[in-house]
Amino acid sequence: MRELTYLGALNEALREEMERDENVFLIGEDIGPFGGVFGVEKGLWEKFGEKRVRQTPISEDAIVGTAVGAAMTGLRPVAEIMYIDFVTCCMDQVTNQAAKLRYMSGGRIKMPLVIRAQGGSGTAEAAQHSQSLEAWFVHTPGLKVVMPATVYDAKGLLKTAIRDDNPVIFLEHRMLYNIKDNVPEGEWTVPFGKAEVKHEGKDITIVATSLMVHKALEAAKELADSISIEVIDPRTLVPLDIDTILKSVKKTSKLLVVHEAPTIAGVGAEIVRQVVENAFDYLDGAPRVLGGRSIPMPYAPILEKACTPQKEDIVKLIKEMM
Repeated sequence: MRELTYLGALNEALREEMERDENVFLIGEDIGPFGGVFGVEKGLWEKFGEKRVRQTPISEDAIVGTAVGAAMTGLRPVAEIMYIDFVTCCMDQVTNQAAKLRYMSGGRIKMPLVIRAQGGSGTAEAAQHSQSLEAWFVHTPGLKVVMPATVYDAKGLLKTAIRDDNPVIFLEHRMLYNIKDNVPEGEWTVPFGKAEVKHEGKDITIVATSLMVHKALEAAKELADSISIEVIDPRTLVPLDIDTILKSVKKTSKLLVVHEAPTIAGVGAEIVRQVVENAFDYLDGAPRVLGGRSIPMPYAPILEKACTPQKEDIVKLIKEMM
């Protein structure tokens, strides 16, 4: 075992996949000698050269459009959108092209494309650099949606994404980039559609995504003397491992979903729908969703914090539900 950061895990996954398959290449802004604005591509331009680490002008539409075309011809592009907010500039390429072409071609055209982006709040970058847009992609048929919360999953899921023949939206949270964990040497993959029980409990089930997994675990630790909390990380939203969530709800009879994106029409609402349809008789009360407020993210740190779920909010809501 060795200590690795979340950011280092992403870098390692990219390097190993580029070594394994010469069809894998990277495309995005500032990913050349600079190594990416957050350092995910550090050292890859020097190792693989500009043919496989393609630095581009500021044009998200061109980045994803080029990647879609490359994927259609058999390459395996990993496109970086610097902030998920900027995906709005290339939504036609994402939702009308990448997501549809394999289906519309009767499976003749594969689309082994990964679009990586980071998002979320916590660094006071205001309304155009702090969004959580996973629900947009979950609602688009043809896309797989991944949200790793741990160092181990960041590497294992990215390697799985690169090897997939379908378009994958890979969403990172920048507040996770510097977390560290002990992970194995060598390579590993994490399968899509397999949730992980991060903390076992019997009184209430919390399904949390990305950064919220860590806040939910903090809440579980704080309440450990009085309430036994089960924390589940879906890891991938499409495909969603609803079976693991249902199994937990049937044990605890209570469900709380926590995510940073606005509560309204979010992923939490979809998880609650599936639980109500499949395990209604097991519930002791109404399932709840704790998400972000439905307003543009403020710049001021104190207001930014007030707009997203904190450990204290999770603890308070759990006590109300018991």
